[in-house]
Amino acid sequence: MELEKEMLIHAARIGNTAVLEELIKGGANLNQQDPKGYTPLIIACYNHQYEAAKILIEHGADVNAVDHGGNTALMGAAFKGYADIAELLITHGAALDLQHGNGGTALMFAVMFGRNEMVKLLLLNGANSELCDTRGLRAIDLAYQQGNTEAVELLG
Repeated sequence: MELEKEMLIHAARIGNTAVLEELIKGGANLNQQDPKGYTPLIIACYNHQYEAAKILIEHGADVNAVDHGGNTALMGAAFKGYADIAELLITHGAALDLQHGNGGTALMFAVMFGRNEMVKLLLLNGANSELCDTRGLRAIDLAYQQGNTEAVELLG
């Protein structure tokens, strides 16, 4: 049902938990994707809708679902610097070291965008800092490229 999908994505984007709960009661598929491959959970996390993300996860949304570029909800949270969302995802089994189409990881996103609290959180939870992207670069290499000296120290 296209309307259901649109309603789910929109409710996730704006954090309308009442609509999400009604759709869940009606048996909505929480892992359906929009044309870019975004799931309701990816959308909720990217838009910092903590309660919506929590409800979706509690009702079976896949925390490791990927969009058409291979990006996960955790990657979006790392890019945006949403530590609370990242903690929620990690607590519910998000894989720390998944790599998107160019080999980037959540840790690499955090490093590149100066989200050093996120770098700390990911490292504390066991993210692998030795993974390489498709160019052969590790998180520390990206930190040097960005001039992110704090991340260099964290990763060193």
